[in-house]
Amino acid sequence: MANFVLVHGAWHGAWCWQRVLAALHQQGQRAHAVTLTGLGERAHLLSPDITLETHIEDVRRLIEAEELDDVVLAVHSYAGMIGTAIADRMGGRLKHLVYVDAVVPKPGESWSSTQSRATQEQRLSAAAASQDFSFPPPDPSVFGLAGADHDWVQRRQTPHPGHTYRMPLNFDMQRVASVARTYVNCTEPALPTIEPSRLRVKDPGFWDGAWARGARVLELPTGHDPMISDPAALTRILMDCGG
Repeated sequence: MANFVLVHGAWHGAWCWQRVLAALHQQGQRAHAVTLTGLGERAHLLSPDITLETHIEDVRRLIEAEELDDVVLAVHSYAGMIGTAIADRMGGRLKHLVYVDAVVPKPGESWSSTQSRATQEQRLSAAAASQDFSFPPPDPSVFGLAGADHDWVQRRQTPHPGHTYRMPLNFDMQRVASVARTYVNCTEPALPTIEPSRLRVKDPGFWDGAWARGARVLELPTGHDPMISDPAALTRILMDCGG
């Protein structure tokens, strides 16, 4: 049996995985959802001291503290940076790495590297103007959410720590590629800031050809928050990765 570890993206928290967690538990699976420092119920810890390394350490410590092996690590959006780092540093503990409409970096890139100059300037300006160097969440409609789901996410989102945005991540492409990987491409609507990663994972030359070894790309006809908009389909993908 695999151990499922679920990591949210920017502005979210472990709360966003409630429906997937419930489905996994109903099927007798062991599953944990992480809340990254400064977000969700840990928003009171938001500070300028939080970096990408803080969030990598959050996930590493959960895996260590729970003594987990055969981990199916699902990382959403921004957390693609974190999943890549964990696969590089703890690949022997992972069974499968699932990028859920997530950023997939090249070595030396930051989360911001694949985003437009306008997006970078907007987020960094907002962070500089805040007391804790954070930038605010977008309206959940950009994730394809409407009605009660939109309102729930709008209530729960919190500002994101700004020093996670431009911190580069160095990693060994071959080491990460030794972990089985699935990329879940959410297409309806497709979030524009993820488009560079969508194109990368379909490129046989990405990571000098290492990406294509042991990786697959699946499509879900839903928005950027599939754990909310189509939890049943996402759960089926995760179960398949743990099988």
